[in-house]
Amino acid sequence: MAAQARGGTLVARVVRELSALSLQREEGAYLGAEDDLIAKLGVSRPTLKQAAKIAESERMISVRRGIRGGFYAARPNVNDSIRAINRYLRLRGVTLRELAVTGAISEEAAGFAAQCDDVGLHTQLKAMLVEARECIAPRALLDFDTRFVGHLAVMSGNPVIEVIVAMSYSFGRDEQGIYLYANEEQQAVAREHFDAIGQAVLKRDSELARFMMRRRLAVIGEWIGGADASQFGPINQLET
Repeated sequence: MAAQARGGTLVARVVRELSALSLQREEGAYLGAEDDLIAKLGVSRPTLKQAAKIAESERMISVRRGIRGGFYAARPNVNDSIRAINRYLRLRGVTLRELAVTGAISEEAAGFAAQCDDVGLHTQLKAMLVEARECIAPRALLDFDTRFVGHLAVMSGNPVIEVIVAMSYSFGRDEQGIYLYANEEQQAVAREHFDAIGQAVLKRDSELARFMMRRRLAVIGEWIGGADASQFGPINQLET
């Protein structure tokens, strides 16, 4: 048992050291060949291989074979983390009703996006608003919905908002399938929402952007059951 504990501790230490080496370099940078790292870290080949498998599974390094083979710096993929979180939430029996608490984060994403000064991100948002007008099918709207709010999260400049938005939309898509935006009325309302939120962001009106996102979430909540969006009034009245 003591030998196993020592072995486990050593492997864990090497995993941390491999991760630290990776973080010191840019993603994709060459960290060295297997023999180089054995010498650098002062460990045996089996220990390095065991640690490398763990570090690679955590997306901290990539191990390449053949020509130009060796160890390379890598970075975790947020989508892998999100899939793990979603699996955990499903095992806990979480539903869309409980996930609704993340709506406040989407509101903040819209509000902070309105403060974004990145010209390139503004240009992309304008192009997305044009694209939204052509989204007709439910699946196209669902795909656009995810990308649109994800873009606002990027514009917010807050990585925490990005992760939470990505997680909630990934979970929501799996849960609701194509039932959302299933009829022409919902599709038309969705396009109006996208445009209203996007225009508020482009006008740098944080409060309006937050309000329109809140209204949109209330309407979606009404569609999937349990919410009342009547308090917000028609979109065309809010834009005047």
